[in-house]
Amino acid sequence: MFIVLEGIDGSGTTTQLTRLQRAIEARGHRVHPTREPSGGPVGRLLRQVLTGTLLVESGPLRFDFCTMALLFAADRMDHVRREIEPALERNEIVVCDRYDLSSLIYQSETSPDAEAYLPWLASLNARAIRPDLTVVLAVDAGVALERRRARGGAEELFEVPELQVRLAARYAEAPRFLPADRLVVLDGNGTLDDVERAILAEVLPHLRPADRGP
Repeated sequence: MFIVLEGIDGSGTTTQLTRLQRAIEARGHRVHPTREPSGGPVGRLLRQVLTGTLLVESGPLRFDFCTMALLFAADRMDHVRREIEPALERNEIVVCDRYDLSSLIYQSETSPDAEAYLPWLASLNARAIRPDLTVVLAVDAGVALERRRARGGAEELFEVPELQVRLAARYAEAPRFLPADRLVVLDGNGTLDDVERAILAEVLPHLRPADRGP
């Protein structure tokens, strides 16, 4: 099974992925946790861009939205072939922090015309395997901002408050971006335990009985 957690920066996807992994493993399943950008060569390049650590003589290197969209799509295909598909073939449950919904939302909102560029963005990711379930954590931009401030660290490329407000509105309407996928939008504004319970209520009914061996 392939499960994706999605949401704006500070929505709690990383924290909830760890909790979800623990809960699934406690039920006897093997879990492969992963994230995007991936740990592969293109993913590492993207993380340098996002954190402003890819430097040229004039300072941090910034790509336009088209280049970013192409890099995210390239990283995704490498991620699928190198990591996700092999884990699924080993009968592991893959839980991924972000996938192509992030590209559709983030890259469209940073383009000159969000609606006009959506078909192009979708075409870039057309060969990405589909998750069995995508769980979107819809969080108010102000709540997410406070969470990011609490965790500390430098602001990343897309963590501009005004942009995050627009992204939060997009995630609230996530099903329209992937109408053929099994996708659920949950309220991510609550406590960690409340959000975890809501995620487990969506995920656990879809799990097959674990193969515990002889």
